[in-house]
Amino acid sequence: MSKFSTQKLYKIFVYVALITLAISIIIPVGWVFMASIKQASEFYGSPWVMPETVYIQNFIDAFVDANMGQYFMNSVIVTAIAMAILLVVALPAAYVLARFDFKGVGFIKTFIRAGLFVNISFIVVPIFLMLLGWDSAVRDLMGGSFFVNNRFMLALIYAATALPFTIFLLSSYFETLPSDFEEAAYIDGAGYFKTMVTVMIPMAKPSIITVILFQFLAFWNEYILALTLLPNNQYKTLPVGLINLMAAERAAANYGRLYAGMVIVMLPTLILYILVQKRLTQGMTAGGVKG
Repeated sequence: MSKFSTQKLYKIFVYVALITLAISIIIPVGWVFMASIKQASEFYGSPWVMPETVYIQNFIDAFVDANMGQYFMNSVIVTAIAMAILLVVALPAAYVLARFDFKGVGFIKTFIRAGLFVNISFIVVPIFLMLLGWDSAVRDLMGGSFFVNNRFMLALIYAATALPFTIFLLSSYFETLPSDFEEAAYIDGAGYFKTMVTVMIPMAKPSIITVILFQFLAFWNEYILALTLLPNNQYKTLPVGLINLMAAERAAANYGRLYAGMVIVMLPTLILYILVQKRLTQGMTAGGVKG
């Protein structure tokens, strides 16, 4: 078989695989959107029949009656705080580890890489017991609760557990940037902090966008920590609220409201991906050059 024929077969295989993958993703997502605007009576026929009308009441019921609006705001608050803490801590740390040589830098990098292998699901119970003990001490002193049922504490834990991957990715990208820009900034009288903020961080925008997308998806869809650390129904996040909604609406055979809740969870992630997908591949490729 000639080289041309081999390359052609390889391209055909790649295209078929990509099209198959796209169809396997688009059809379920499209079906959920279609089911979310159906009335209850329409679910007793064929699941592939198009809805007769656009039944928006499913979303109103999910937001109001099922408290998905409150859960949505809780997820927005927790995700925004966690993302802000993560970037404020990870960007300077990654820049220093990538661009400066000092005693112990190798150990710190190894320690951070070791954090990549820690699965958050395995340490949920120790985290909860630790916070519960601190909460008991605070309750004895001040008569109130702080570490449990606190959205800020959940966001802080999200940011802390995401630091190893974020610092690793950002530092790998910073290592690929030329030093000429830093030297020019130093000659112009800029200090280390100003150089980082005005020169290096804007150059690392593709990698930062990759981090924002990945960590947004992780924070937005996280379930175990949110279920454990926010037992109060008032502070539940969307994934926890969606599980409760699924149990309630499945028993009541009200599938339209159930799928409307799924759309509420999926829509922000889809919008964010559409907005940043052009920069995603660039950031992932550049961030994996060095390690």
